[in-house]
This record gives sequence, C-alpha cells and structure tokens, in this order.
Amino acid sequence: MIHTHSLGRAARYHASATALVSAKARSSFQELHARVAGIAASLSRQGFGVGDRLALLLPNEAEYLELIYACAWLGVTAVPLNTRFSAIEIDHVLTDASPCGLIRHSSLPTPTLPLPWEKVLDLDPLDIGSGGSVPKPIYDPEAILALIYTSGTTGRPKGVVLTHSAVLANVDHVNYWLPFREGGVYLHAAPLFHIADFPFIFAAPAFGTCQATIPKFSPQAFCEIVQLEHVTRSVLVPTMINSLTQFPQAVDYDLGSLDELGYGGSPIAPELIHRVRQTFPRVKLVQVYGLSETGFLTGLQDHEHTEDRLLSCGRSCAGIDVRVVDDSGKDAGVGRPGELVARGANVMRGYWNSPDQTQLAFRDGMFRTGDIGYQDAHGFIYILDRLKDMIVTGGENVYSGEVEAVIYQHPAVHEAAVFGIPDVQWGEIVMACVALKSAATVSADELIAHCRRYLAGYKIPRRIEFTSGELPKGGSGKILKKALRERFWAHQQRAVG
Repeated sequence: MIHTHSLGRAARYHASATALVSAKARSSFQELHARVAGIAASLSRQGFGVGDRLALLLPNEAEYLELIYACAWLGVTAVPLNTRFSAIEIDHVLTDASPCGLIRHSSLPTPTLPLPWEKVLDLDPLDIGSGGSVPKPIYDPEAILALIYTSGTTGRPKGVVLTHSAVLANVDHVNYWLPFREGGVYLHAAPLFHIADFPFIFAAPAFGTCQATIPKFSPQAFCEIVQLEHVTRSVLVPTMINSLTQFPQAVDYDLGSLDELGYGGSPIAPELIHRVRQTFPRVKLVQVYGLSETGFLTGLQDHEHTEDRLLSCGRSCAGIDVRVVDDSGKDAGVGRPGELVARGANVMRGYWNSPDQTQLAFRDGMFRTGDIGYQDAHGFIYILDRLKDMIVTGGENVYSGEVEAVIYQHPAVHEAAVFGIPDVQWGEIVMACVALKSAATVSADELIAHCRRYLAGYKIPRRIEFTSGELPKGGSGKILKKALRERFWAHQQRAVG
C-alpha cells in the first residue's frame, strides 16, 4: 500500500527526475522503480513473501532505501537493526523478530544466531539481480511494514509493529509540520532505522523529492553534501545540531540551499536553539516530538519558536489526539504536569511478541508515552522529562531536562546528562556528567555556581563528573543516561527505573 502512495506515484508523475544520489551513482525515479522491482523479484525467488521478515543491518546508503522499498512492495516486514548494537544485542533482536534472512554490511557486527538466509554487502552495487517475473505490489493497509526496535534507553529493545497505514499516517503528519513542495533534496543524516527519519523514506518520493544519504553523520560530512547536492531539508537529533553549531568550518561551505531543518529525538535546550539561529539564520526550524511507537505526535513550527515557547514541542495536528493525564487517567488540566498519552492511525499496533508489554502500554485506548509534561492554555505541550528520569530528592521532584537546559547555557559545555544517584539522607541527589568543548575549562564549583543563578537549591547538581570526549550515545544519537547511571545503582536494593 505504501509503495503505491510513494515510489509508485513518483515513477508515474516524476519519472525522469532524480530520485537518489550517492557517492557511486544517481538514479531517476523510473530507474529506481525498475531496480526495486528487480530486487523484489529476487527476494521473491528466495522465498520471501507477505508476512515474512527481513532484517537489515546497514549504514545510511542508497541500497538501504532500495531494500525498504522492495519489502514494502512484497508485503515483507523490514526489521531495521541499530548499527551501534553489539553482536549480543543484535542476537536478542533477531531472536525476538525471527526473520527469514538478514542483509548485513561487511563492516558491521556478525550475529552468532544462525539464519536460514544471509546476504553480506560490501557497498558495491547490490547484486541480488533483476531478472524473472515481478510480483504485483501488495495493497493491504494492515500489513506490517516494519518492526522498529526501541532504542533501549529505558530497558531491553522491543519491536514496535508499524503497519503500512501507520506509516502513511506519519507521512501525512510530516506534510503538516514540514509541508512538502515538489522537488528539492532531502538528506538522510539521522539513522534510517530511527523513527525520526523513517517516514521520510516514503514522504520524499511521494512529492518527487530527491534523497541523499551520508553513511555516518559528522558536521563536515553534513556540510559537504548540503553544498554538493543543494540539500533543501533534513531532520537531525539535538546532539547532531549541537555539533554543527560548534563546527567552525561551517562558514566555509555554501549552505544557502537549506530551507528547513527538523529536530527531535530528545529535549533541546533554548541556548542551543539560539546557536542554531546564529549558524543558520535563513533556515526554518521545526521541532517534532514522538516515539518509535507513535511516529511524530506534535510539532513546533518556525513561527512558533517565540522566546516563551522554546521549551515547547508544539501541538498535535489533525488525526492525532494527544493529552496530558494524571495518575488516574483523567485530564490533568492546564499547566498541571502529567503523563502524555496519544491515539491515532500513526500509533503502533503493539509490541512484537509482547502482549503483556502491549497491554501495559495502553490505557483506555490511549498509548502511554512514559513522558511527563504539561499543556498550556493554547494547547502547546511542554515535555518535562521521561518518567524514569525524574529525580526525587528529599520529597521534591526534579526534572533532569530543566537542569540540563541550564548547564547547556554555560559557554564551556559541549554535552550534559543529568540523572539521580542514591543518597542515604535524601534518597537521591542530582548528578551531572559533563563533556566540555575542546580547549574549554570550567570547574565543578564554577558550574554549580552557574546553576545556582537559575535553579532552586534542591535542583542544583550535588555532584558533577567531567568526561573526556563525548558522552555515550545510542544508535539514534540520544545520550545513554542508563549507561551513565548504572554504576551508581548496581549494588542498591532499588534501582532507578
């Protein structure tokens, strides 16, 4: 179904326009459609059909997109794997998903789990052939298009079941916050396996938009391809944006083609937004909030980035119902914090092979995001933190996102992560792990003094550790607070979260 609305449409209405660009080749939509048809035929000859699963362990490359389209064509469920997973973590996902095969890049970990079919790519042109009869594209809105495994920042990854209709709904919502115009170039800079980027695989061809990819994000790689291919839009996670604003050579590149930049994946400090405005003064910014289980739920459009709303992730669009509820599931009311819940065609069907986890994830038909926030009188939603990242110290609740936003305002800070660690007197105290900018210096006492100017006493970090290099991140670019926190709670009777 999604094929008919995206690549199939592009092949009819934009046949000669450029569809994909990579370091090795360029292809029109007509050529891409023919190639995907050949890959679908080859997979069919290998025995893949409707409902089968095919795991993909690949960097951001043109072949990745072609394989996703071929799966959509056949009704095969794609299982995109996090490229930063260890072999053990990959084994866990493969055990859970039970795919009929795996296509893996030779540079990425080799799973130990035996599979009935495996293809290893070395990024030469995909050679699974184009001969034989081509199956007709499926048209089933409820067929499972993909299993997107959660990032694992709050526990073991779970497979999110996304149907063709759910992804098509996400395409519609993307078009609400980032209205597509025919043509242009979209850059896949965020990982293709991440829900922040996945809908654009189908939104781009639906509007005849060319797609470019970079195998691994870096500020230099981003700037180079924006200049070379005249990229008009992209979506990044805050850690990527942060590194771009601290890339002094950015001024040496012609980035004038960039019209819109979406960002999301984790809370973003207002100070970072100000830096983006300075680095890209012409670019329209759109913040999007969502989860693997839901796709995009809300958006803060460029004109809504007023000073009093920089901490907001915006409002939902038509077709999505997002609410803030209290512990009993009732609306929390304007300005009162509660859990964000949502429903809509974009929301997952459930977790793969996890009926118990699926049941826990829903209440009264609403998906429970696990995020704490509040809604103002105009419907704008403000994320305070993850439920499991809330720190309770001396009976007071501290939202780590609020403390991080203050720490990021210090000019020496490159990255920061705030979380609770055990304390005999207070139950928990506020802890911060901080990475400084190159050649910058600041002491823990100076950073605490900086926080004291903006925060109540109980919110100020009682302990600060500095780390060399960057803080650990998952494949989606989010800072892994769980990994930072584990050593403090390892021998406690109660573990955070």
